[in-house]
Amino acid sequence: MKILLNVCVVLLLGCNTSNKKDNTQLTNSNDDYLIEDVVIETRDGAQLSAIVCRKKENTKPQAVILQSTIYVRDKGRDLNTIKESADRGYVGVIAYARGKRFSPNEIWPYENDANDTYDVIDWISKQEWCDGRVGMFGGSYNGFTQWASLKKPHPALKTIVPYVANRPGLGLPMENNIFINPNYEWAFLVGNNKYLDTIAGNDRQRSRNLMFNWWETGVSYNRMDSIDGIPNRLFQRWISHPSFDGYWQKMAPYKEDFSQIDIPILSIDGYYNDSQNSGLYYLREHYKYNPNAEHYLIIGPYSHFGAQRNGSEEINGYEVDKDALINTNEITYQWFDYVFNDGNKPEKLQNKINYQVMGANEWRSASSIENMSNTHLKFYLTTEKQNDIYTLNDEKPVNSAFLSQKVDFSDRKNGNNDYYPNPIIKEDMDLSNGFNFISEPLEESIVVNGSFLGELTVSINKKDFDFGVTLYEVMPNGKLFHLSYIVGRASYADDIENRQLLQPKEIERIPFSNTHLVSKKLSKGSRLLVYINVNKNPFSELNYGTGKTVSEESIKDAHEPLEVKWYNDSYVEIPILTD
Repeated sequence: MKILLNVCVVLLLGCNTSNKKDNTQLTNSNDDYLIEDVVIETRDGAQLSAIVCRKKENTKPQAVILQSTIYVRDKGRDLNTIKESADRGYVGVIAYARGKRFSPNEIWPYENDANDTYDVIDWISKQEWCDGRVGMFGGSYNGFTQWASLKKPHPALKTIVPYVANRPGLGLPMENNIFINPNYEWAFLVGNNKYLDTIAGNDRQRSRNLMFNWWETGVSYNRMDSIDGIPNRLFQRWISHPSFDGYWQKMAPYKEDFSQIDIPILSIDGYYNDSQNSGLYYLREHYKYNPNAEHYLIIGPYSHFGAQRNGSEEINGYEVDKDALINTNEITYQWFDYVFNDGNKPEKLQNKINYQVMGANEWRSASSIENMSNTHLKFYLTTEKQNDIYTLNDEKPVNSAFLSQKVDFSDRKNGNNDYYPNPIIKEDMDLSNGFNFISEPLEESIVVNGSFLGELTVSINKKDFDFGVTLYEVMPNGKLFHLSYIVGRASYADDIENRQLLQPKEIERIPFSNTHLVSKKLSKGSRLLVYINVNKNPFSELNYGTGKTVSEESIKDAHEPLEVKWYNDSYVEIPILTD
């Protein structure tokens, strides 16, 4: 179907946008720009709202820089960002998700972005001010839409620059098949109206109270919005898909889809981006299915928001190295000039993987994530103690033994699994529950470089459980530096698409690998510490182990405590770089 256009040119007077929240955003008193408010019709008849910004002095077709977003921001922020694209020699376009701003359609985050963004690119490529080349950039949801558009690549799309890109179904609203609570309020932020419901969506105290109310009452996870008293249709839609099924798969490239992506890509991410496994999923899968891809990564000690800006001098109490700070925006436009105008490649891109080494105040590079390390440390989780802490041993135990843990899910006074890296540097290890395993002091300095993996050998009295594994450096001063972690569901350890329940009281092997990537220089005398636990807290879905759909389980299913035997042939492999 031909893509239709409805254009309202905004020069001095603006267009008739009565009762539109961002009318002032389109009132432009600067005669340097030609700004157009457009509605683009998609192949299936939906209408998308977008803004186009060009410099009046540029009469020749130019490459276009597109941002595709669900966030409709007023007070000029959106207009300013496309003006910057125009100032830098491009045409700037910002397109809003289906249902947002002037779009009359329903709002369903993630579900239509693959086709809709393709259609926006197609429309842009046919405009007289476009030279047939389109690039995209942006973070979080805006990073997702870039990848979504590559589900079926449009020939006009020549490059993307995603920051901390979301991958629905993997990093949010669930992580390793566990639904996590902080995404609950986001549904209100983007889904309540044509713009942003910042009152409901940013009410952190209300959301926190809701999480604890749900925790204390013990009702099933799928009734959280009944506790809230406000229906959450997006939440209900999401939790009806606990497996990484076709619902999630169709939203962005999946498996062989990556083989057809042959444009240059620059990804930017952070060690302490809580959805890092989303952004790096795209990178890993891209190289898996297209080994010759031109895909670069810049990563350092940044949070979800820090990576989209310039980092920050301090993150979760940790003062980052001076060398870690970057200018994300400047790097982005250097990349566009490299792709579109034969400019110089950004200086940070010394190889495909470019990472800041925490504690060393330096950047290093590697040809792949795997080549960030040149060896690994393999430790078994023993049942032997040293100074009241269990030990990590590099030799596999000769005799089988286990540590026993009992978790009462009806107990709401105590939570398990303090895994989140805030603060990054802790005074003491958690000895209240779970198990800690510590290594001997390092005889020389090393760099932990990459994503650790491992395998848990367990036996439980139920059909499923959620686990957590956290990796720390115990510094010579005794403080703990949070390096990486994973939370996962045992029944999805082998296959995120299909749940495979455990056999009660049978020994099972639970592999894990989707941990957060990190680079940190450990000094001589430091130790490595591994903390394992059952995941039970107010901040994520609770798996009671009955084998039913987890979101339908409640405290009524907690009559029998979970009993876990952690066997001593469980192990972790930690990638390291030695000079």
